[in-house]
Amino acid sequence: MHATINKNLLIQAEKLCRQRKVRLTPQRLEVLKLMLQQRSAISAYNLLDLLRIVEPQAKPPTVYRALDFLLDQGFIHRVESANSYILCHQFSKPIHTSAMFICNRCKQVTEHSTKRVEKTLQKLAQELGFTLHHSVVEAHGLCINCAEIESCFKQILFSQTLP
Repeated sequence: MHATINKNLLIQAEKLCRQRKVRLTPQRLEVLKLMLQQRSAISAYNLLDLLRIVEPQAKPPTVYRALDFLLDQGFIHRVESANSYILCHQFSKPIHTSAMFICNRCKQVTEHSTKRVEKTLQKLAQELGFTLHHSVVEAHGLCINCAEIESCFKQILFSQTLP
């Protein structure tokens, strides 16, 4: 199932690039494929390490140029606080507001649509005469699995402090 979703996203990305009259070069495509394989956010240098498996001569500018292209097309998001990148599942809507829920423990990043937040940001931008192109809201905390682990640790610690 995961392979089918990835194939569909690649087809959609290629179609969007043709419609937008931009080139999805082989290197850009390879970086996008690597991004599709990631379950969480990944740094540019970790991507470079993966890219070097297929393209041993790849250098940091290669990855950064590909990431810039993918960001411009709305195919990925930059997670500023983690200095990493994550796949966007809303390819067809390059201008949108996303909420990134970042687990402080396992570092997993989950993107969620934020229609109400987007409307509020657009209203505020309009009041300021600001043209909004892209916005990402980052929220840090614990995912459900890590919250459960933390809860267990607290219970163990609490029970050990009782006489």
